[in-house]
Amino acid sequence: MADIDIAHLSRLAQLALDDDERARVLQDLERIIVMVDQMQGIDTGGVAPLAHPLDAGATLRPDQVTEEIDRELYQAGAPATERGFYLVPRVVD
Repeated sequence: MADIDIAHLSRLAQLALDDDERARVLQDLERIIVMVDQMQGIDTGGVAPLAHPLDAGATLRPDQVTEEIDRELYQAGAPATERGFYLVPRVVD
């Protein structure tokens, strides 16, 4: 990659890079490109595609009631309730 490409990328990303940072970004991008080239050179013809790297499905548990809600206990500290509902001040006229 040429330095002008780094300047263009930094403008697109709205990054202000000085010369030292631009050189580090250039080195990092070159290493990334080398790594991608190496990965593209690997023969994956006999490997089945994976949707996820781990062969695990969703672990579901059965629905069970684990805790009862004591409405009267929770509403005891409320300023106002009516027929099991909390009464709150009107917000919209």
